[in-house]
Amino acid sequence: MPLLVVEDDDIVRMLIVDVLGELGYAVVEAADAAAALNVLEDAGQSLALMMTDVGLPDMDGRSLALRAREARPLLPILFASGYADALELPDGMHSIGKPFSIDQLRDKVNGILAG
Repeated sequence: MPLLVVEDDDIVRMLIVDVLGELGYAVVEAADAAAALNVLEDAGQSLALMMTDVGLPDMDGRSLALRAREARPLLPILFASGYADALELPDGMHSIGKPFSIDQLRDKVNGILAG
């Protein structure tokens, strides 16, 4: 099942998608919250996890996560932020601090998906 990566910085998004692909994950990309919501509201698109930046141009990541949970109540959500330690997260949501290593991303995603 694919992972949804929501990141407005094209280079950062490309790097995350490449790393996740090398780790064996299928990835669906979104450059902003509007594109992510289109994916989330597509009942034909299965998703295992959504990874989102906290700062997006059209909606903050927390608001996007709450909207994602309306469409997919059980979807695990991973926030990527330079301020991950300061985030207050609702149940079932996780964070990883930017910058992160390939190993940190792998371990975090694997841990979330293992449940």
